Amino acid sequence: MADVQAVEAVEAAKRAAAKTAVANHYPKDARWVGIGSGTTIVYVVEAIKGLGLDSEATRYVPTGYQSRQLIVSAGLTAVEFDALPAGTVLDVAFDGADEVDDDLNCIKGGGACLFQEKIVAMQAKEFICVADSRKLQSRLLTNWKYIPIEVAPIAAYRVLHKLVELGSVNPVIRTNADPKEGPRKTDQDFFLIDAPFAPLLTSADVAAGQAGDGTNGVWEVSALARKIREISGVLEVGIFCGQTGPQAAAAGGIGGQRPIAAYFGMPDGSVSVRKATA
Repeated sequence: MADVQAVEAVEAAKRAAAKTAVANHYPKDARWVGIGSGTTIVYVVEAIKGLGLDSEATRYVPTGYQSRQLIVSAGLTAVEFDALPAGTVLDVAFDGADEVDDDLNCIKGGGACLFQEKIVAMQAKEFICVADSRKLQSRLLTNWKYIPIEVAPIAAYRVLHKLVELGSVNPVIRTNADPKEGPRKTDQDFFLIDAPFAPLLTSADVAAGQAGDGTNGVWEVSALARKIREISGVLEVGIFCGQTGPQAAAAGGIGGQRPIAAYFGMPDGSVSVRKATA
């Protein structure tokens, strides 16, 4: 009974966070909206429908098969990312996370959609993260123990070797629930590598004098993300860091992979909001 109540409390927290995030960031005249993947996004779509707005002219861009099904089931119109008209910028993108740190850097990819999640986030004016309180930690890789990495199958073992050189302890190719089915594949037909590292340093840690350059296997968030991306065979890394959407726009670009705000449903039913400050 206690386990059932715990699960219900977590789901209620996700719903509360989604409702508040959508109320605060969904444009009334939205034309293009990114819809992410994962269990929390069910409540994001529910909250969008609950607004009661006319969505006839709105197109929703999914980050994978699951989110497309959510969109269609809700009676909304889905359009694939590669079908967007040239120059389209999404008004907002909502997605969950596996873990979020004090700087609003995120780990994503536990659900195997990280590449599509990243390109959708980086095509939006604003990326909004929605999660429950378990996902909020001071540093990434505190409770969530590995970084998901999407890799070309032909290069998977080479990437594994390079990750060990960077300090990962026992990185593995993710398999399906039934091992007989072999490696788990993404929507791009790529493999996923789950790479454990020591907890990642934040900008405040580096400012306080910690190196974060990989010495003794300790990395700062953006430094490690950059190093992994440099490995031939890596399509994308499940660290979402760097610029927010407004920061990218100010620099003359489009979209950022770091959220401008993260909404966390708390155990007491409240919603904690964290906003990007830099």
